[in-house]
Amino acid sequence: MTRKLPRRFWLEASLAGLGMVLLVLTMFTREWIELLTGLDPDGGNGAAEFAIVLALLAIAAVSAYFARRDYTRARLAAQS
Repeated sequence: MTRKLPRRFWLEASLAGLGMVLLVLTMFTREWIELLTGLDPDGGNGAAEFAIVLALLAIAAVSAYFARRDYTRARLAAQS
């Protein structure tokens, strides 16, 4: 079944996973941009990271919806 899934499914599922990973990362440390890049866009209070995570989480939710739709279509096509 996984061979019949389109590449778009894997992209959408990966984006959804990335959004969730960044959400969990932000829960543990709100300074992950500073840790990864050395930049301090929000003065160390974590607001920039939280805004980025919210945007990525919205993208992740939409991506998860489309990934599920693609998976369902592929499964139904395989049953036909």
